[in-house]
Order: sequence, then C-alpha cells, then structure tokens
Amino acid sequence: MEEIIKVQRNVNGDIINFQTSSGRIISYRKAALEVEEGLITGIDIREDDEGYTHLTNTLSDDENFSSYPTIF
Repeated sequence: MEEIIKVQRNVNGDIINFQTSSGRIISYRKAALEVEEGLITGIDIREDDEGYTHLTNTLSDDENFSSYPTIF
C-alpha cells in the first residue's frame, strides 16, 4: 500500500497533486479514486455539507496536509 508523502498546491493554496511513497505524482482526483479502491492508505474521503468530497489525513492530526512538504 502506498501513502501520501508530499503535496503540490496551486496559488490559492488548494492541493492539486500528491506524491506517493513509491514516487508517483498523482492528481487530487486520481488520489481520491485510489483511496476508494484501497490502494492508498492513511487517507479518508469525507463529504462536506455542500456535497463536495475532500481527502483527509487519518494518520495524524494534520487533516489538511498543511505540514506536508511540497513536491517542487
């Protein structure tokens, strides 16, 4: 199983890509699909009040990946 180790954010601070423990760089959407398929561990998918899905870190208190290093 892979884990998320780094993130890439856009100018607004939104996560757009993740780097996995195997070195792959995948989009937010691809990461969500792989979490659903059970290929990435330590991440949970949550739906907000408006129906949008968000990835959250379940391995630490850092749900928004704010302490994760950047990819670039």
